[in-house]
Amino acid sequence: MLFADSMSLLWLTYYGISILVLGAVYLAFAFLPRLPRLLLTWAIGGAMWMPASFVLPLVEEGEFYTGWAPSAMVAAVGVLEKDSSAVGGLLWLLAGVVLGSLIGIALWWWRRPYRQGDDHTPSTAADPKSAEHSPRRREPVVG
Repeated sequence: MLFADSMSLLWLTYYGISILVLGAVYLAFAFLPRLPRLLLTWAIGGAMWMPASFVLPLVEEGEFYTGWAPSAMVAAVGVLEKDSSAVGGLLWLLAGVVLGSLIGIALWWWRRPYRQGDDHTPSTAADPKSAEHSPRRREPVVG
């Protein structure tokens, strides 16, 4: 059950709020062209969503708590505590940023703007005179 295990509810809440943050980041970068906007937004999303494992010492001698947390938090706590095991969190954070950037580039590539010179329809290729006499209408593009 979702409410019996508070860790799953915590992760569900974290991912729900991070989706809202990701939408706000995308809208905040509205002044940028589409490729850098998608690249930065998904890089930030990859940094927020990449999990990493961590180990914390408990009060009793020799006891440790292990778990999962967002890699940005694992890396930040490791750097603040000057812990040498923070390298794993930093590597997962870097992997999340790279993976998110690749998703952003793939989304841009998949939904890139249509170019007028790229269409080679059979009617214009077969009849070059009709293509010369018909002016091409350019549609306005926003963004």
